[in-house]
Amino acid sequence: MTKMQPAAHPHDDHVHHTHGEDCRHAEDHRRHAAEALARAERICRERGLRLTPIRRQALEALHADHRPVGAYDLADRISPAGGRRLAPISIYRALDFLVEQGFVHRLSSKNAYIACLHGHGANEVVAFLICEACGGVDEDSSPAMKKAVAAIAENRQFSPSHQMVEIVGRCEHCRSAGS
Repeated sequence: MTKMQPAAHPHDDHVHHTHGEDCRHAEDHRRHAAEALARAERICRERGLRLTPIRRQALEALHADHRPVGAYDLADRISPAGGRRLAPISIYRALDFLVEQGFVHRLSSKNAYIACLHGHGANEVVAFLICEACGGVDEDSSPAMKKAVAAIAENRQFSPSHQMVEIVGRCEHCRSAGS
């Protein structure tokens, strides 16, 4: 049995933003987590891959939070209660697998990971809107964004291996709450 600890909110004294109620980030994760986990299981079966216990626990823990989670924090969350903390290499191996399969994204600006709620393709351009007030992350993609990024890469004769855009600012909820 593993312990699933809730993430500490970076602004616990922030009374305007309760992540369980009005937060779109949390709502999206609650609404899509079970579907995304089922999709990961199905994809692993189809590809002949194993969703090992540690990989599953890491994925479940990332789906339990709508904010990016660092590898060491993830290790704390999925290590057995009262037992030894999982080795960082085990966590990084599980995360590498989850990223390679498209189940999780690594946010470079945060050096942290977030579960992917969408079943987009590996060559799709993904934008992450990262709220600097609440830490929530929204993921989005569009044909127009894919076309724009492709034009930029083509203009520079650049061949991208993966295409992510990280945009930092304030989410709609935090802006309206005045935080």
